[in-house]
Amino acid sequence: MKRYFLLGALIIAGMLVAGWFVMRQFSPPAAFGTSYQVVSGWPQSPDGMITGQVAGVDVDGQGRVFIFRRADKVWNSETFDPGLIAAPTVLVVDGVSGKLLVAWGENRFVMPHGLTIDHKGNVWLTDVGLHQVFKFDAEGKLLLTLGEAGIPGMDETHFNRPTDVAVAADGTLYVSDGYVNSRVVKFAADGRYLTSWGSYGDASGEFDVPHSIALDGKGRLYVADRGNARVQIFDGDGRYLDTWQDRRQLGRPWAIRIASDGTIYVVDGGDQPTWLPDRARILQLTADGMVVGSFGSFGTDPGQFVWPHTIGVADDGALYVGEVRVQKFEPIQE
Repeated sequence: MKRYFLLGALIIAGMLVAGWFVMRQFSPPAAFGTSYQVVSGWPQSPDGMITGQVAGVDVDGQGRVFIFRRADKVWNSETFDPGLIAAPTVLVVDGVSGKLLVAWGENRFVMPHGLTIDHKGNVWLTDVGLHQVFKFDAEGKLLLTLGEAGIPGMDETHFNRPTDVAVAADGTLYVSDGYVNSRVVKFAADGRYLTSWGSYGDASGEFDVPHSIALDGKGRLYVADRGNARVQIFDGDGRYLDTWQDRRQLGRPWAIRIASDGTIYVVDGGDQPTWLPDRARILQLTADGMVVGSFGSFGTDPGQFVWPHTIGVADDGALYVGEVRVQKFEPIQE
C-alpha cells in the first residue's frame, strides 16, 4: 500500500512539475516599453452590422480608419466558399469617435486579406480568393486591378493568394504573393510588371508565407516571413539586406507596419495552438530590429487578441489591431 501511495504521489508531483514547466514555456511575455490601453467602445457598431474577421486595417491622413472585413464569411480551412460576400467589406470609421462614416465593397470580394493606404489616400486591397490586387479611391471607386479573377498563377499577370501591398512615394508598389507563390512582385505606378523575387524555402531571400510587407523612409522593404518566424529586409530592387529572427524576442511575425517616425510595429501572432494559450501581442522595434516594447496576450477580453492579423498606425500614435474584431489602442501618457 505504501508503495502504491508513494508511486501515486510521485506521478502527481511529476504532473505538477510538468504542468508548471509547460505553463512557464507558454505563458505570455510580460508587457514592457510604452504602455498602451484599449479604447472602450471603439468602434461604434451599428445595429445589425457584423464585423466578422478583420483581415486588414489602415489609417489615412484624415484620421479615418479603413477596415477590411470578411462579414459573415470565415476562413478556417484550406478551402473556402468562392461566392462573393454580399455585405459591404470595407468600413470607414472615424478614428476618434469610432462612428461608421461609410461602407462599401459589397458583392465584390471572396476572401478579404490585406489593406494598405498609400501617400495619396488610395486604398489597396488583396483578395486571396480572387487572387487579385485592387486599387480604389477612398470612396470605393475602382482605379486599378492586378491579376485575373479566380485564376491562380505565378507569372507577370497572375498571383496565388496575394497577402499585402506596400506603396512607395512615387507610386511603385510591391505585392507579397503570398500563401502559395512565396515571392514579392514589384510593379510600376501604372501597374506595369517590373520584377519579382523569392521562392519557397528558409534560406535568405526565400519565404514561407510572406504575410505582410512594409516600406521605410529609405525605400527598404520589410517582409513578415510568417512561416519562417522572421522579418527579411531588401532594397527596392529585391537585393537581400538582412534578417531579423529571434523566437524569444520577435516571435512569429504576422504583420508589419512602420510609423512616420520610423518606429516599426510587428504583430506576433504566435502559433495559436488549440490546447494552450500562445503568444498574441504587439511589438515595438527600433530601426535596427531591437524589440523595445510589447503588449497584449492571447484571449477574448478587451485588450487581448485571438489570431491578431493586421495593424494600422495613426499619426497621433494610436494603434488599430485587426483579428476576430478590431480594437483601438492609445499610448498611456505618463
